Amino acid sequence: MDDSHNVLRAQLADSLGWRGAHMSFDQAVKGFTRELVGTQVPGLAHTAWQIVHHIWFAQWDILEFVRNPSYESPKWPDGYWPPEGEPRPFSRWEETLGKFRSDLKAMIDLVKDPKNDLFVPIAHGQGQTVFREALLVVDHNAYHVGQLVDLRRLLDIGA
Repeated sequence: MDDSHNVLRAQLADSLGWRGAHMSFDQAVKGFTRELVGTQVPGLAHTAWQIVHHIWFAQWDILEFVRNPSYESPKWPDGYWPPEGEPRPFSRWEETLGKFRSDLKAMIDLVKDPKNDLFVPIAHGQGQTVFREALLVVDHNAYHVGQLVDLRRLLDIGA
């Protein structure tokens, strides 16, 4: 493998890990209290809980697709969004944050591993590659972290 592949792996891992131009996931969820995670803000479709659960689940779904040839994604959109506006019990909030971080680390490790060719189509896919799936995680997570940032501002959660 030439050095450009190592550079690409490192830059992709950095992008997955939020070393860039916007607020990180951890910064975006900081300060959401038990009272605020389920607050429905007028004009916005989802609570912080729903967004965090969705970010985690979609990321997990992508990771499982890459790792598991027999994995089948749930039906969209019902399988990707929690129906409840707040985590019950509240411990689900912290559990989901932990799952998100763990699965993100697994995706970063997958990208960094030189045994995984980033550009070879995934055998059980329809042309998808590890590179494409990693970019999908970066893009999807960034979109929803932006929503969390908006919620922080509207709920007056400090920096």
